[in-house]
Amino acid sequence: MLTRLSDLRLREVINLADGQRLGFIDDVELEIEEGRITAVIIPIRSRPWKILFREEDLVIPWEKVHMIGTDVILVDLAGTARVQRK
Repeated sequence: MLTRLSDLRLREVINLADGQRLGFIDDVELEIEEGRITAVIIPIRSRPWKILFREEDLVIPWEKVHMIGTDVILVDLAGTARVQRK
């Protein structure tokens, strides 16, 4: 299945472990030499007045992505802590 990053950004990411809606993909990490995606990145906004400033990002390793559907992306983050992007 071929898809574009712009298509992935339109799909909501759902955690299979607890059913939580995590948000929408904002960016991806790429391994350029191997030509593969290593992680998807979802911005976390904790306060309404900080819409323009992200406090942290949720970095989800590609191995945690279980399924990419037409409307949602299912990930399994059971036992995974949030990681702040540098």
